[in-house]
Amino acid sequence: MRRGLILLGALAAFATGAAAQDRAPDGRAYRAQPLTTELFIADPSAHVFDGRIYVYGSHDIQGPSADDQPGKGFVMKDYLVLSMDRIGGPVTVHPTALTLSAVPWADRQLWAPDAAFKDGRYYLYFPAKDREGVFRIGVATGDRPEGPFTPEPQPILGAYSIDPSVFVDEDGAAYLYVGGIHGGQLQRWTSGRYDPAAGDTDLNQPEAASLMPKVARLSDDMLTLAEPMRDAVILNEQGQPLKGGDLDRRFFEAAWLHKYNGLYYLSYSTGDTHFIAYATATTPYGPFTYRGRVLLPVQGWTTHHSIVEVEGQWRLFYHDTQLSNRTHLRSAKVVDLHHEADGSIRTIDPFIAPPPIAP
Repeated sequence: MRRGLILLGALAAFATGAAAQDRAPDGRAYRAQPLTTELFIADPSAHVFDGRIYVYGSHDIQGPSADDQPGKGFVMKDYLVLSMDRIGGPVTVHPTALTLSAVPWADRQLWAPDAAFKDGRYYLYFPAKDREGVFRIGVATGDRPEGPFTPEPQPILGAYSIDPSVFVDEDGAAYLYVGGIHGGQLQRWTSGRYDPAAGDTDLNQPEAASLMPKVARLSDDMLTLAEPMRDAVILNEQGQPLKGGDLDRRFFEAAWLHKYNGLYYLSYSTGDTHFIAYATATTPYGPFTYRGRVLLPVQGWTTHHSIVEVEGQWRLFYHDTQLSNRTHLRSAKVVDLHHEADGSIRTIDPFIAPPPIAP
């Protein structure tokens, strides 16, 4: 027991004011530094509300030693919100926005959240496992962007899996995107009902169409679905759905939608291969055509992001394990993102290679 307490104390001390290392273990320099060293915030979903930047994310804490069991070590129990007036400015870590114990239906694992605003109210969307071990999607409301948030007594009917994100279009319509395979359980919903015997992989069907993220329009109250969820289909250049075995391009988790010059950009994590990829469409439902990579692999097993325009410049928020070098203790970062003239996104390397050694 004493050894465990020492480890927890060491991690806490490391994450409270510790200086981040400038270089990765392989010698490459990090392109960006953590937004905060006070605690671990991952899966950053960034938004600009009333001229201020808010970052909603998973609050990583020390849990079971499970770096070799993706998902098992992520035991998050609450949400905290970061905010700043400008990129590069001082970052405020706000008090707890929502706790697991406050959610009547939830049993464990408050994973990656997102937020939205409508008619003077703020909405926090989040996944959690219920008492049967099934990931559901919940929603909580608040009067301020940083919370506190009050959860609805039941999860959103018809929504499931993980990684909720909400896109609000120019006409005010809001769309909920969800989904994650493996630990996110999306593969257990292929029949339309939860099947606990479906396993933890992408169905082991490399030649079949891959599992796709789900999308549904939210009702005007932002608390319920206005329609059943459907596949946000991702196609290859030939117009065929990406296959389950196309690990460099197929969807794994972390769907995010942004709109640029009238085009809808669906970006997502490829999971095992650690890319943030993207596809484009002319509607928020898709189908989306694969276009390329937003972000190359970061340090750490997971990768998760958001894309938002801040002060006239598009930004990519993401996370890595620079501060801890542990899979389940991650830190949020931000870098500039550029759309090219042809609508493509310039691929970002999270590292800066060291200069060549002079002869």
